Amino acid sequence: MSRDRTQREDFTTPLRRLLIGVLCLCLAAVFLVWRIDNPRVERFRAQVIDRFVPNLDWAMAPVTGTINLLRDFQSYQRLAEQNQELRSELRQMRAWKEAALQLEQENARLLDLNNVRLDPRLTYITGVVMADSGSPFRQSVLLNVGSRDGIQDGWAAMDGIGLVGRISGTGRNTARVILLTDTAMAVPATIQPSGQTALVTGDNTAAPVLNFLENPDLVRPGDRVISSGDGSVFPAGLLIGQVALDPSGRLRVRLSADYERLEFLRVLRHHGTEVITDPGGLVVPDPGATTPRERPQNLEDLAQSGADNG
Repeated sequence: MSRDRTQREDFTTPLRRLLIGVLCLCLAAVFLVWRIDNPRVERFRAQVIDRFVPNLDWAMAPVTGTINLLRDFQSYQRLAEQNQELRSELRQMRAWKEAALQLEQENARLLDLNNVRLDPRLTYITGVVMADSGSPFRQSVLLNVGSRDGIQDGWAAMDGIGLVGRISGTGRNTARVILLTDTAMAVPATIQPSGQTALVTGDNTAAPVLNFLENPDLVRPGDRVISSGDGSVFPAGLLIGQVALDPSGRLRVRLSADYERLEFLRVLRHHGTEVITDPGGLVVPDPGATTPRERPQNLEDLAQSGADNG
């Protein structure tokens, strides 16, 4: 056994030296070939490169993958930084958007206060909302206009879009507006397009109740609700809101006025509805009030007119 090991060692050492020598000769030959400046050698080098280098792509794959991985990591790092910057800018944009929406809504309400056309006989006074009652049992706000501005109890108040409430108390410089959501409010209304009449009653919620409907089957969610003018409480034709159905199946009114941002209110000067005592006077004028262009009102006047012309 020991002799076999000795023979093996004696055989391995010369073979190792031989292989090292051959490898050194090959490396020296490659070095010399690569250093020789000759056209033939240059063509040989090109052929060797074309022959062996493409086959070494598999050896370069780990290196290439590692480089790509490092580049991707750097790219992801830059993307993460950009993402943080974009999130910060997005938060700022949301704040700006909210401010822009508030300004847009305020601008729209101011434009409505200035440009809305109601009954030409109705004039109005615009007041600024100073404070609200803040009570769960009474829904009202205070305006900075009062008796010095001619404000009277019972006049309607609007926010430029829809009806908000009515004046329920006046001082010299202030007036209180009781809102439609208050339990003390009841407004006669008309449902369009069905023409049904109802009573909009507040119950301290954001959506007042529709009571005393003639035929509820003709009313659909989304129908317009306007003031009817009955009882001379409010002028006719003021927008109140739209019909809505609550989860219990009860008909309510989704108010058009923006109760979340009551900043300006328009108080309508309403001196009541004119009472008609002589319906016939609307069709036939007073006989005593004659004009040169007045047409004859009966057959005798017509005959007399023909005789005069003849």
